Amino acid sequence: MGVGRGLLLMLAIFAVCCLPAAFALLFCADEILDRVACRWAEWREQRQERRTIARLDRAIEADALTRDVDLTAFDRPDRRPLEQLAADLRRLGGHRLAAADRSVVWHGAVIDAYDERLQAACRALGIPEHLSELAGVDREIERLRVEGLLHAAGLTLPAARAGHRQRHH
Repeated sequence: MGVGRGLLLMLAIFAVCCLPAAFALLFCADEILDRVACRWAEWREQRQERRTIARLDRAIEADALTRDVDLTAFDRPDRRPLEQLAADLRRLGGHRLAAADRSVVWHGAVIDAYDERLQAACRALGIPEHLSELAGVDREIERLRVEGLLHAAGLTLPAARAGHRQRHH
């Protein structure tokens, strides 16, 4: 009988020790259930998003679109950021258009630097250009075409002012 009383005493102590936890569980059950329900809903939503993205990838064949793109070309150390190219083009474009009081040599150097930046911007955006292959009026026409394509791609460049005569060399 001594063992029975010892066991009963241990169970009573255990029940008294677990009583606060039982009360906490009883009073916080709604919050616990709410958290579980929220986690379940988040998991289902994320799963649904992953499935939707996978279906879209299959539908538009996203891998086929990006298979031929070499992403390492964007990480080259010699590649200038597009923002810097745009700033250079705006600066050089302003000098190019305001060359009335400068020498022909200076104006030619500015135009060459401007064309180099145009070519770099075209390479960065994947726009075909033929500036290095042309000279004279043909090069000026190509420059205007390239400026228009860059503008259509979102790169704002200074436009020639109306009535402004440009020097030709």
